[in-house]
Amino acid sequence: MRRLISRFVDQGMGLPFALLVLCFAAWGVAANMTDPLVQVFSRIFSMSTLQASLVQFAYYGAYFLLALPAAFITRRFSYKTGVLTGLGLAVLGAFLFYPASLAMTYGFFLLALFCLAGGLSILETSANPFVIAMGPDHNATRRLNFAQAFNPVGTNIGVLLSASLILPNLNPATEAQRAAMTPDALDTIRQAELAAVMGPYVGFAVVLLVIWLLIAFCPMPARAETTPATAGRIAFGATLRRLLRNRHYAFGVVAQFFNVAAQTCTWTFTLHYVIGALGGTEAQAGWYLQASLVVFLLSRFAMVGLMGVLRPSLLLTGMAGLGVALASFAALSPGMAGVWAVVALSACLSLMFPTIYGIALEGLGEDTKFGAAGLVMAIAGGAVLPMVHGAALDAFGPAPAFLVPAACFAVVALYGLFDLVSTRRLRGQPI
Repeated sequence: MRRLISRFVDQGMGLPFALLVLCFAAWGVAANMTDPLVQVFSRIFSMSTLQASLVQFAYYGAYFLLALPAAFITRRFSYKTGVLTGLGLAVLGAFLFYPASLAMTYGFFLLALFCLAGGLSILETSANPFVIAMGPDHNATRRLNFAQAFNPVGTNIGVLLSASLILPNLNPATEAQRAAMTPDALDTIRQAELAAVMGPYVGFAVVLLVIWLLIAFCPMPARAETTPATAGRIAFGATLRRLLRNRHYAFGVVAQFFNVAAQTCTWTFTLHYVIGALGGTEAQAGWYLQASLVVFLLSRFAMVGLMGVLRPSLLLTGMAGLGVALASFAALSPGMAGVWAVVALSACLSLMFPTIYGIALEGLGEDTKFGAAGLVMAIAGGAVLPMVHGAALDAFGPAPAFLVPAACFAVVALYGLFDLVSTRRLRGQPI
């Protein structure tokens, strides 16, 4: 493993890079423990899919709101400071699941999710450009894809935790049966279900605390920080104007918005699709989500290898186009074939986030830290489009609603095509 890492990073960066890889895995755990909560809370609190989708609104809304403060932290201090700040806030948010389970109110859980995701937003805004800065420019996108390849390790753990610790502990009582129960009987059921939700998050808080301590005591090479001499004077307006004039960056933010939307819609509503197409329980449907994340994991490592011989934007265009086809097929053909099409969407998603990120940040120089914030703010797509998907599901059913991620994949395909056919500006050259 040490020899493999040395191919991607500069000398002396091995240990810091490995610790950042732990962070990539950690936010994968959090995101994919959260995806099934839409189905979980809709059952526990007897609410519509649209109302339960506020889970993703709180989670990805926090990403949007905290990304820009993270850029100010990394610009004023360092990437390491940003990483530690993010981890600390995430620890607090995960621990808040304990009092939320005692209060048994949906709003308290949304607050805990907001704090957790806010910390992960700061962490991700700091860690992604930190990885890019740890080695030569010519393989920066591939290096970020390699680091991000460990994110699905975390996502698989997150789905496994949900499938084994949360979903099996949901009471099978239907909404009508719950409505007929006495308040005391319903509270007893909800207490057990919310305790099952709380347990994995509190355990996750302990793991994040350990990672915080490891990074706090690890010396980070100063040369990876690439902090300009003018770091104390932040000309935010001028930086913003430069970023907006850069078409590759501006379109990249839009593409990232729809990429995260496609990913969140796909994984959040896999359970709904499987149950609608095949029947069964949430626990049984959860294993198809687990299969999706295995596909995601294997595909991401495969894409790192393919980037050694193919241009990243070519892979991005091809896989996004395949995503449009698969999501459309799933929308029109509910059944076992449609289920496997939904599972296969994870292969298309596997390379998108780090590839869009690397392409969009290329050549930004001292604007990289604020550029990274914009790309993380684009994760707000995971807050907005799942609500559209949820409303479509309530109105038309689980299968037709998959036309929402199909449209999202189409936008990503256009960005990949744009990068393939346009002239690039790097450090002052015209675009």
